[in-house]
Amino acid sequence: MTASAEPASEGRLRLTVVGGYLGSGKTTWLRHQLFERAFGRAEVLVNEAAETPVDDALLAGAEGLRVLSGGCVCCTARDDLITALRALCDARSQRDSRGPRAEQVVLETSGLADPAPIVEAIRADPVLVYHIVVSEVVVIVDALHALAQLRSEPLGRQQIETADRLILTKVDVAGPADLSRLVATLRRINPAAPISAAILGTPADLPPLDPDAAAEDLPALDGTAAAPVFPARLVLDESTDWTAFAVWLSALLHARGDDVLRVKGVVRTPAGRLLLQAVRRVVQSPEILPEQGPEGGREDGTIVVIGRGYEAADLSTSLRRFTRAGG
Repeated sequence: MTASAEPASEGRLRLTVVGGYLGSGKTTWLRHQLFERAFGRAEVLVNEAAETPVDDALLAGAEGLRVLSGGCVCCTARDDLITALRALCDARSQRDSRGPRAEQVVLETSGLADPAPIVEAIRADPVLVYHIVVSEVVVIVDALHALAQLRSEPLGRQQIETADRLILTKVDVAGPADLSRLVATLRRINPAAPISAAILGTPADLPPLDPDAAAEDLPALDGTAAAPVFPARLVLDESTDWTAFAVWLSALLHARGDDVLRVKGVVRTPAGRLLLQAVRRVVQSPEILPEQGPEGGREDGTIVVIGRGYEAADLSTSLRRFTRAGG
């Protein structure tokens, strides 16, 4: 595994990769860790597949936050990642030795990223190999949807196989039998990775391991998902009626919930700035976000929908027609 395969850091920056499938709760977990200073003085890199990032709005208080958007850093945006990491190393080496400097980098990957090529790219880079050591790959697992994903999504299984540590989220809403089966299944897929749980970033208990509860019906996956997954960007202007949008989104998830893998965005409502999130057919309770300064809030009104089996333009057309019709 990653941590045991690496030598001592010897003054190099330690890099923690935080991965997990779409909607698993990576950003929520990371927000809590940064608030608790679990990574000390850390630079944070956030990767989003969509051209317009959303997760940076949730990590706005992080120290040294950088966003890599428009592609996954395991493939199309790999060069952007290498460039960003080299820039961090240069800044660190030039900083006054008497002042504080970061000793840790945390990379939150896109939900469509495979951590293995990321680790390989860093180790193969002739510059980074002398400045960065990958200390751990943490994979966040959605306890509510993971069993279904393991049966149908090759990427979800690859992420779990790569992990040095597995953290289950949403354990408070998963059924006890399903949770026990998931823990046993994860242990079978990746026997070496410790498994823990968190509810909104706070540590939680897991049921005792029952090896006999592991799912026996996981199919062989050839590495190819049923259809390509892609992000679509919806922009809500000031004329968009919030109530009509909420009804439209509910109807979309009811009709196409298996195809709409994740919805995330920040919207302006009469109640203030709301974080809106959904995973398949499950809509999470909206979270009120703090107001931004004059330079913030640029992501307000942007909704990113990640899914498959439809055209991105269809979503915009459907929303526009629905809201014009008044719901």
